[in-house]
Amino acid sequence: MLLTISTTLRPATDLGFLLHKHPDRVQEFGRSFGTARVFYPEASQERCTAALLLEIDPVRLARSRGSSSPDFSLGQYVNDRPYAASSLLAVALADVFRTARAGRCASRQELADSPIPLEIGLPALPCRGGPDLAHRLFEPLGWRVDAVPMPLDPVFPEWGGSRYVRLTLRGEVRLADALNHLYVLLPVLDDAKHYWVAGDEVDKLIRAGEGWLAAHPEKGLITRRFLGRRRGLTRTAFARLAEVGDDVEEALEPPVEEEVAGPLGRDEGGEPFTGDATADAPPGEADSAEGGSEGGSEGEGRTPLNTLRRDAVVGVLEEIGARTVIDLGCGSGQLVAALLARPSVVRVAGMDVSARALALAARRLRPERMPEAGRSRLELFQGSLTYTDARLSGYDAAVLMEVVEHVDPPRLTALERVVFGAARPGHVIVTTPNVEYNVRYEFLGPDAVRHPDHRFEWTRDEFGAWASGVAGRYGYEVVLRPVGGDDPEVGPPTQMAVFTLAEGGAR
Repeated sequence: MLLTISTTLRPATDLGFLLHKHPDRVQEFGRSFGTARVFYPEASQERCTAALLLEIDPVRLARSRGSSSPDFSLGQYVNDRPYAASSLLAVALADVFRTARAGRCASRQELADSPIPLEIGLPALPCRGGPDLAHRLFEPLGWRVDAVPMPLDPVFPEWGGSRYVRLTLRGEVRLADALNHLYVLLPVLDDAKHYWVAGDEVDKLIRAGEGWLAAHPEKGLITRRFLGRRRGLTRTAFARLAEVGDDVEEALEPPVEEEVAGPLGRDEGGEPFTGDATADAPPGEADSAEGGSEGGSEGEGRTPLNTLRRDAVVGVLEEIGARTVIDLGCGSGQLVAALLARPSVVRVAGMDVSARALALAARRLRPERMPEAGRSRLELFQGSLTYTDARLSGYDAAVLMEVVEHVDPPRLTALERVVFGAARPGHVIVTTPNVEYNVRYEFLGPDAVRHPDHRFEWTRDEFGAWASGVAGRYGYEVVLRPVGGDDPEVGPPTQMAVFTLAEGGAR
């Protein structure tokens, strides 16, 4: 299997310094499953290409595994491993380019810290989910993606396509980030690993995903696949991701494409499925289509709760005709991105107390790549919801989406005063978890909350009482709405309050 990394940086041969591999030598590295070689097919001042060629020894690979391995059979000797990029290539890449993946280069540290023009080629990559999945995984990271599906046999086109693509990535990315993207996403695209997935895989994922995974729109899919769909490890990883600054609630509901087996007994890549699909599935995947998603009959897909919540907020903003909106506690910028996609919203601001969250939002939104008209609509800034700030004023609507539960109860009064008293937008939309619904999450204990940073979670009555009190004190009218389907026993997974400034109320 082959991986190529090219750059047109001047001088391009500096790629050798960054990879810690000399362009004039072929270097060889032995692994338990074969041999990895690094060489440079081209090395000029204008363009330099490093190639990682991994030759698999099927006998050595088979002998390194026990009879309990899932493919202990003829499949260990007759397979695509010598040719198609997989977790074997990811492991070799991590070992051979270990220092480069850590972002260290004593002689060119400034270059190692900077984005450079890169082109990455993988001539044969198993992609369970098709070319579209490759686009969804790599494009949010700043790559331009060319994923060409490969026929099962070009001589017999009537046989149809295979599950392989020829992948080319182009972009200006820091080399260490590029290597970590590949380390995580190659086995995710293949949806398989050649070794047993143990607890230390969570640490590997968090380290390699630092700075990008928590903000990735497909972080749930990536986490589940990287960890072999093992429920316990997935929960741990979601909690760890929450600790580095992103809300984990959206990962509680798996996306449609992550259903293990479809109604015809085939996985999302079209391959026949065998084995127990639910034995170690991620939270919610083996359950009926109820809970924080819109359900249907068996086999139908479900919409993730975070998507339902975001769509509900956007729907209310469209309903009230808001043209200027501020997202208070914007996190990684998902709602801001959704609003920027709507021409009717002429001004969007995102505020967060966390500098890291704002950096993730900027990385998601990429304002430097927007046309001037787009940049002029967007503002991101750091601030606190418990201190009066003139920058919060002058908007048609303010949104606090899954924010209030992160505030210590004694400081809620200050938040109310800042948002409803000082900023005083025409409309305020607040969403928060409904603690009564937590019994529908089997993996939550009786007194557990959905996120380790939640200071509290309200019942429907408690939220209604708080919303009514705020409306009365500050001259607003309020309407409560369910989000995510209204369970007849415990209510919706998310509850929403829509505040509207009463007629005659001063702004």
